[in-house]
Amino acid sequence: MTSRPSTALSPALSPAIRADGLTKRFPTPDGREVTAVDAIAFTVPRGSVTGLLGGNGAGKTTTISMLLGLLLPTAGTVEILGVDMARHRHAVLPRMNFSSPYVELPHRLTVRENLTVYAHLYGLTCVKKRVQELAEHLDLSRFLDRPSGGLSAGQKTRVALAKALLNDPEVLLLDEPTASLDPDTADWIRTYLERYRLRTGATILLASHNMLEVERLCDGVLMMRQGRIVDRGAPSALVARYGRQTLEEVFLDIARASGSVESDGRILTGETADAAE
Repeated sequence: MTSRPSTALSPALSPAIRADGLTKRFPTPDGREVTAVDAIAFTVPRGSVTGLLGGNGAGKTTTISMLLGLLLPTAGTVEILGVDMARHRHAVLPRMNFSSPYVELPHRLTVRENLTVYAHLYGLTCVKKRVQELAEHLDLSRFLDRPSGGLSAGQKTRVALAKALLNDPEVLLLDEPTASLDPDTADWIRTYLERYRLRTGATILLASHNMLEVERLCDGVLMMRQGRIVDRGAPSALVARYGRQTLEEVFLDIARASGSVESDGRILTGETADAAE
C-alpha cells in the first residue's frame, strides 16, 4: 500500500471529522426518551490523534457509532473527510475503519479466513498480499491459521487492529484499543499506532480509559459527561487548567463533579446554581 503524506497542517482541507449539534435519543419501555448524546459539536484536524474521554455512559460509544454511520443521529450532522455522512456515507466508508476489542470476529474462522473475508467486503485487490503484509507488520504469522476463538486477548486485539487496517484507512476510530492487555502488549499496540499515523498521515479518534495512553498518543482531548462535551484541549493544557499533575486527576475531577451538565457544557454544581440565581 502506498503511504500518504501528512495533511495535519493543511489549511485548505476540511477537518477529518466534523460534528455539529450531534444528538442521539433512545426510546424507553415506558414511552419516554433517554438522551445518550446531547447536541455535541467538535472537529478533529486531519493527521491528528484525538482522545474521546468520559466515564461509562458518557456517550463515547454512541458518538463513535454515529460517526461510523452505524446509528442515525436524532439531530445534527456528521462530516467525514468533508463528506456528509447522512447523504453520501458510502462515498467515504472505504476511507475509514474501526477497531474494538469488544467486537468479536467469527470464532470458527481462522485469522487468515477472517481477514480475507473482510478484505473482500472492503473491495480490496491483491487480498493475499495485503493479509500477509499485515500479518508480518502485526506479528500474526504464527497464529494466522488458528481459529480466532482460541486466541489470547492480546492476539485478538492485534487481529482486530489488522482488520481495521486492511483498507489503509485515512480515518481510524478506536474504542479502548488496549483494554485488558498486559503492559508489554499494550505498549506494542501504542507504538504501532504512532508509527502508522506518522507513516500515513491518518487521523485517529481514540476512546480510552487509560490516561497515560491518552497523554502519550493524543494531540487533543474531548471530555464527555452526561452526553455532552464539558471540556476540550491538549492534555497538557487541561492538566494546567485544572491545576493538576496528571490527566487522570483531571478526568476524575470531571467524572466525580456533582451537579448536572448545562446545554453549554458547564457542570452546574450546587454553588454555581446558587450564584446563577
